[in-house]
Amino acid sequence: MIDLRQEDGLWTVTLNRPDKANSLTAAMLDELTGIAEAATDARALILTGAGKVFSAGADLDEARAGLATSDVWERLSGAIARLPCLTIAALNGTLAGGAMGMALACDLRIAVPGAKFFYPVMKLGFLPQPSDPARLAALVGPARARLILMAGQRIMADEALQFGLVDRIVAPEDLQTAAHDLAADSRAAAPEIAAGIARLCGKPVG
Repeated sequence: MIDLRQEDGLWTVTLNRPDKANSLTAAMLDELTGIAEAATDARALILTGAGKVFSAGADLDEARAGLATSDVWERLSGAIARLPCLTIAALNGTLAGGAMGMALACDLRIAVPGAKFFYPVMKLGFLPQPSDPARLAALVGPARARLILMAGQRIMADEALQFGLVDRIVAPEDLQTAAHDLAADSRAAAPEIAAGIARLCGKPVG
């Protein structure tokens, strides 16, 4: 349910459970975390999904069984955030719930026009993962972070672009090409230069 493709330093990770809106099981999260922890020699990493939804968040059955509060979400987002290469979330559709964390941990987020963004943890009776609110507030500001986390608002792609939650809106048929174009300079750079620039931009590389 997780596809990994490696090509000339580019790692492309695809959530491939489209029949379940790419909802994430514990096994999928463990696999994603393992990939992120192993990608220290990648020149760039693209995270995307199959179908028309990036991810609906936790698998509902497993969420009720405790996955919603597992620390695996935090381990995954931390591993992504620490990668020295450029990381890009190519959001092929709606991003919801705990899946928000992995996208927030990426350096860049591009999305298709119909994507929606929401994180209904308060409604569901859970706290967000510890690093998610700070990363969200760093991108959109504290008030808009509360709009999403406390007011439970669904943000459409154009509003997400205005907020700074996504960096570009791209037609679905151009999404992968756009992600590859963004990764091109990082793939061509010397790894130590890319990592050095990442540190200068405030990324916790290590």
